[in-house]
Amino acid sequence: MAPALKLLALCLPVVAARAAAALTSRDKNIDPIDYVDQLIGSSNGGNVFPGATVPYGMAKAVADTTSGSNQGGFTLDGTPVTGFSVLHDSGTGGSPSLGNFPLFPYNACADNDVNRCDFPKKTRAQHGTFKNDSVVAKPGYFSITLADGPQVEMTATHHAALFKFTFTGKDGDKPLILQDLTDLSNSRQDNASVAVDATSGRIKGNALFVSSFSQGTYRAYFCTDFEGPAIADAGIFVDSRASADVHDLKISRSINGYPLPGGAFVRFADGHSPVYARVGVSLISEDQACASAEQEMPDFDFDKHAQDARDAWKAKMSNIQVVTEGVDASLIKNFYSGIYRTMVNPQNYTGENPLWDDGEPYFDSFYCIWDLFRSQLPFLTILDPAAVSQMIRSLISTYEHDGWLPDCRMSLSRGYTQGGSNADNVLADAYLKGIKDGVDWDKGYAAVKKDAEVEPFDWCCHGRGGIDAWNSLGYIPVQDFDYKGFGTLTRSLSRTLEYAYNDFAISQMAGGMGNKDEQETYIKSSRYWENLYRADQKSAFANGTDTGYTGFFQPKYLNQTWGYQDPLKCSNLDDKSVCSLQNSGPETFESSIWEYGFFVPHDQARLITLYGGPEAFCRRLDYLHDKGITYIGNEPAFLTVFQYHYAGRPALSAKRSHFYIPRFFQPTPPGLPGNDDSGAMGSFVAFSMMGLFPNPGQDVYLITPPFFPSVSIKNPVTGKTATIRNVNFDAAYHDIYIQSATLDGEEYTKNWIDHSFFTEGKELVLTLGKNESSWGTAVADLPPSLGPYLSSNQTLSRRWSVPGSAQLYQPSM
Repeated sequence: MAPALKLLALCLPVVAARAAAALTSRDKNIDPIDYVDQLIGSSNGGNVFPGATVPYGMAKAVADTTSGSNQGGFTLDGTPVTGFSVLHDSGTGGSPSLGNFPLFPYNACADNDVNRCDFPKKTRAQHGTFKNDSVVAKPGYFSITLADGPQVEMTATHHAALFKFTFTGKDGDKPLILQDLTDLSNSRQDNASVAVDATSGRIKGNALFVSSFSQGTYRAYFCTDFEGPAIADAGIFVDSRASADVHDLKISRSINGYPLPGGAFVRFADGHSPVYARVGVSLISEDQACASAEQEMPDFDFDKHAQDARDAWKAKMSNIQVVTEGVDASLIKNFYSGIYRTMVNPQNYTGENPLWDDGEPYFDSFYCIWDLFRSQLPFLTILDPAAVSQMIRSLISTYEHDGWLPDCRMSLSRGYTQGGSNADNVLADAYLKGIKDGVDWDKGYAAVKKDAEVEPFDWCCHGRGGIDAWNSLGYIPVQDFDYKGFGTLTRSLSRTLEYAYNDFAISQMAGGMGNKDEQETYIKSSRYWENLYRADQKSAFANGTDTGYTGFFQPKYLNQTWGYQDPLKCSNLDDKSVCSLQNSGPETFESSIWEYGFFVPHDQARLITLYGGPEAFCRRLDYLHDKGITYIGNEPAFLTVFQYHYAGRPALSAKRSHFYIPRFFQPTPPGLPGNDDSGAMGSFVAFSMMGLFPNPGQDVYLITPPFFPSVSIKNPVTGKTATIRNVNFDAAYHDIYIQSATLDGEEYTKNWIDHSFFTEGKELVLTLGKNESSWGTAVADLPPSLGPYLSSNQTLSRRWSVPGSAQLYQPSM
């Protein structure tokens, strides 16, 4: 998604405050979850979910605020709390999703008159102010204290959350907890219902909501049980009026279309002891919500369930260990917090899919694969391959029942496609890296082939549009005549580039499965990107100043004549254009032609030749970054940080990655440069600091020095541990240039490595120095490319000096 609040992010301090003394132990493993800060990205448009959940959990409990950036529920930006809900996404842009059925506590209604409590969300916000220092967020736990008194703590299992309300009223007060039938975006439709048992206090209900970033709807269900002081009374409310005499409610939207407030409440005889609320959620039924909560939380032992949630995170995260000698604790926090966020979404909804039940896993909140294929899902392929195999099976199952692989999916709905059919890249990446565990790869290959060859009627939301033009012209034209399917007829240039790469990904699967003829077919179409390259196209700034570069992609019409889009349109320098899914939008999606000019991940050798050779290619990459044309808060920028490898300049990739972290990624609430996008930003941080960055859809990781003396990654399937170790590690990050390397004790000169490094548990040792060396610069040492590195494309014949200082992070002493 698009970066948020760019200017504010650029004003962040260059050096993060030292979070704690640097650690010095070489031998003892640290506990990674001690370094997770869930509040990173909870302001400044990071939109993260900072609350209590378990890895890939459906239940996600947190306080919901009124902020315009509350896509993850809670924001640490001074806006008040309106409730505490159990369903959330994380890091997304656009309109908020989920946040259904929030609870809200009162020490008491004025004079213990139930009608003197504020029930509607708009009016109860005045009671939701809080102090920032009351917020505590840890893996599996979240706590906040409202200014009016109640402290609210929460933890979670997979389908349920447990809340602990500690009230601070006076003697005689009757605490009240309400639960309403709304969500974060007030999208509730007709015919919601709720019922409360006057004796036990159990509340059950359901409502129909609109999915965000899609055309779909979904019905959600809940079941809430209480434990604590005796129940004084219970009832329902409509708008601002409540009654303990009525216990069932069916409610529609109001006449003007805004959801009429409604829900249920329970009052307690006193507030001398905590009240516990267990909330089960389901997309199947109220009874299933109750059953899941009872099974996963048979008691109300808050501390036990919080510890279980913490242990679930520890089991996942302990597979990556770092040696921390001399490393500032803020960098360790940055690293492990990024890893944590990669496992918040997608969400495992297995058993909660009312659309089909085929015995396969079902994951939701792929939000969106355009963001996730670049680094988030590849990171999970290393950290949690078993979960990735389930996600792949889920994607294939979705293809079988919905017709095509999704590009974006949330709340049981097809999300809008942003570019290509990028699930193709995800399947290819998993296939090439040996993900199996129940995956039917014949069906997987059939799914990606269908993406490439069959146009869906509604290619707005899956598959590809313009397939006839693609096959006949070799590109997607501006204002395509497409009568077979319908979608937003924009983004012709970026779709062409993405379709080309999608076809390359399919070719890799075809080759691996022995389909050589089909492999050649898809390799041929993967070269179509070059059909939009215009060698004489220039680029100038808004004031007319020429950038000095010639040769850019440009759109084309059906008649094969050139169109035109300013190469700087939709760049970080363009604050006028809107570049997402508007019907009159540009020919690139959320990115400029300058930036998309590097999106040929499979044929960098040919691109380097078109741009005039490796030296010219590196100068153009430098210009992209140094002039602020790209913005690291948006996913298309990720790979450009490391593409110097293909021109034989891995040292420049190291310099770039050490510049962006922590300058643009800091372990603070406003510390992300844009939407976290379901952990995409977190995975960029984790990969960059680990020292290996993927070219997704290929079995390639580009090598740079880790930010630690060493990083060890245990493969939970093979049990093998891979280690990347720095010799001459410099905690001031001046010596960041690889001089030489060994792999399992043997000299290693390639500037990339494949996935067997992780599955076989190899050791990569990097010797570092202050200056760029010849390591990884020879043609034979460059990463694979579809086209050849030409003789005119030779790389270093002498030592290059890295211009200027790296301006790297230096811990304050």
